[in-house]
Amino acid sequence: MRSWLLGLALGVALLQTRPTLLGVTASAMLLSCALALSALRVSMRARGWIANDRAIIAGRRVLASLALGTMVGFSWATLFAQAYLRHELPRALEGEDIVLVGTVASLPGLGAQGTRFDFLVEDANGLDHRTVSVPPRVSLLWPAGMAGRAALPVPDLQPGERWQLLARLTRPHGNANPNGFDYEVWLLEQNLRATGSVRSTANAALFNRRLTPFVFSLGNLVESSRARLRARILNALPGKRFASVLVALVVGDQRGVQQADWTVFTRTGIGHLISISGLHVTMIAGLFALGGGALWRRSFFTDAQLPLYLPVQKFAALVGVGTALLYVLLSGFGVPAQRTLYMIGVVALALWWHRLTSVSHVLCLALGAVVVLDPWAVMSPGFWLSFGAVATILYASVGRTPAVAQEGRWRRFLSWLKPEAHTQYVVTIGLIPLTMLLFGQISLISPLANAVAIPLISFVVTPLALLGAVAPAPLAVWLLLAAHACVEALAAVLTWLSALPSAVWSAPIPPAWIFAVAAVGTLWLLAPRGWPVRWAGLTCFLPMLCVAPTRPAEGEFDVLAFDIGQGMALLVETAHHRLLYDTGPAYSAESDGANRTIVPYLKARGINRLDALVVSHSDTDHSGGALSLLAAVPTALVTTSLSLDSPIVAAASSHRRCAAGQRWEWDGVQFDMLYPSPSVYDSSKWKPNAHSCTLRVSRGTQSMLLPGDIEAIQEIELLNSNPDALPSSVLLAPHHGSGTSSTVEFLQRVQPRLAIFQVGYRNRYHHPKAEVFERYGEQGIERLRTDQSGAISLHFGPRLAWTAYRQTHPRYWYDR
Repeated sequence: MRSWLLGLALGVALLQTRPTLLGVTASAMLLSCALALSALRVSMRARGWIANDRAIIAGRRVLASLALGTMVGFSWATLFAQAYLRHELPRALEGEDIVLVGTVASLPGLGAQGTRFDFLVEDANGLDHRTVSVPPRVSLLWPAGMAGRAALPVPDLQPGERWQLLARLTRPHGNANPNGFDYEVWLLEQNLRATGSVRSTANAALFNRRLTPFVFSLGNLVESSRARLRARILNALPGKRFASVLVALVVGDQRGVQQADWTVFTRTGIGHLISISGLHVTMIAGLFALGGGALWRRSFFTDAQLPLYLPVQKFAALVGVGTALLYVLLSGFGVPAQRTLYMIGVVALALWWHRLTSVSHVLCLALGAVVVLDPWAVMSPGFWLSFGAVATILYASVGRTPAVAQEGRWRRFLSWLKPEAHTQYVVTIGLIPLTMLLFGQISLISPLANAVAIPLISFVVTPLALLGAVAPAPLAVWLLLAAHACVEALAAVLTWLSALPSAVWSAPIPPAWIFAVAAVGTLWLLAPRGWPVRWAGLTCFLPMLCVAPTRPAEGEFDVLAFDIGQGMALLVETAHHRLLYDTGPAYSAESDGANRTIVPYLKARGINRLDALVVSHSDTDHSGGALSLLAAVPTALVTTSLSLDSPIVAAASSHRRCAAGQRWEWDGVQFDMLYPSPSVYDSSKWKPNAHSCTLRVSRGTQSMLLPGDIEAIQEIELLNSNPDALPSSVLLAPHHGSGTSSTVEFLQRVQPRLAIFQVGYRNRYHHPKAEVFERYGEQGIERLRTDQSGAISLHFGPRLAWTAYRQTHPRYWYDR
């Protein structure tokens, strides 16, 4: 059974790497055959027709079960994906105003940009009253923007309300970068087959109106309860910094936690606690089960005598499962909470049917339940860390006998502390390979931080927060204030720990074979007592510790044009140096191209410093991530065209203004700044685009021109001042392919083989302009767009080569 369930999970995971899906008929036939063969094997084994005594036969039986489970998992996940993908927004409706009628189907997320929520569509019509086809569930943003000169407030949306809304929808689309978050598969997992925004202009306000205060359904009831609990906590703690942490612990909504706090939690390795984790679910379910069992047992001494009708143990199991289910529903049904719920459910069923089973069976059943109900859970790091932690504890506890209670308080404390310390040691060591594979870094202070945070969060803060969320008003405030004070004190300690120079060890994400070697070493190191020379397992970690960032050869260079949305950001690498050209856009007060895309990529590659950063000009789609980048990655030199009182200039350890004539060489690669001339800074008539730092990177006959947002006038100036420096193999399209740039004369002089357009999907500027894009084609220039191709990697060596991320890493959920 365990082999079959492991094969089930393997088949589900295998599907998520495929570029295409089998047809519905073929998938259904494969599933039917695999289930029939699995049932036949179970029947034959029960009748004794399959021998189990010899090791070879047993091994073949395991492999056969694994193969059948893989077939079931693969075909089941295929049918699941087909069912979700059948709902799609017609391309003709993208960007059209559509009148939607439906209900708010999720806990609204409150942010600086507005309120984001899921909307369950009941009816959809165009402005001409024709019925249109849209997906049944969409994600909407009600923007807190401006309509003309007057701000239109966002209404207080509540789950379960029926609204009529005027909205514009787009098909699911996200940025596609190496080691980046895949927004498109996350939308698919949530069954959100379109995204969009509510029209908030004055005219649109005539359409936007609440129709019904509450539409009853189980989902709406759960989400409404979550909203009420969140409101109680936030109202009881106005202006308190860590109120959002208590919200995360009670209802699983982590969106309000500040980015700076997340950085501290991540660096100290306690991020798993700032949510409704498996430990919290187990603790709450256990407490209620004990309390319910005690009350049920006491009824035996009354006239009711309830234990005669239902044994105490069975009643306690029901209470525990019910409590766990309620808590997991309120949490938003995260993977760690799901895993714990299913494990509690399996144990409860075993107790109910008097069929006690092994913990490994329970874990495998929970694993099977998670991947069957949510096949895309395998795409989440939390899935692997959650099941990996429990599996590691089970493996390391084999052959260990429970500690015998000792006499005396000190000895009892030590007998309790020893297994707890061993569990912490096992989890810390056991998850090192997996953590490195997923994140490329390890928190070295995690054991110490968790030793303090786990008991405080699990046994003090979470119970206080839960009680405060449901207690009468006067008592609730005091309980929540006490919980907040504990979190505040803990955050102060964690902030100090995270600031230590050696708090986090980073390295490039290891290749698969190095991860496999480290995993074998972990199993060896944590093997049960009696295993020979367990310490030798440490030697298997050496390859992982020695992984070095990949680099181009001497005299060659690589360029990565990030898929950053409507903005610009490129990483230039030589043999021993790295330069970042622009930092992407600012999405919100706490989110930008650097902390969302660039920094995670650098960390995954093991790049811990930059030799230079060029911020071409002050527009936020180019400079929006600069402050985040400088705070996260040490940078030797910052070159910009910004005013000297800019916060970016102030944050730089060393700064200079870009100017034509600047030249340097790194590892046989030439860097030439072609524009602006110093006189440009002396004039006030030019807008920021005219200040764009224009950089040419070259080696031999291969080169790339990075012109920022220069326009036609600056192109003419370059043609007149330095025409011989312009010819380049690759051109980053000036100003994202706007109608004010890329003149014919400029393109004819540059003569690129390839042009890259860094643009956002369906951006509001309509970049690149159709006539400009065609102009490049007329010149015989090959064209790539990041919104269609994802991140673009270029290698400038003896010959020029390039690849596009969406083509080299195709997935069935990509919108092609």
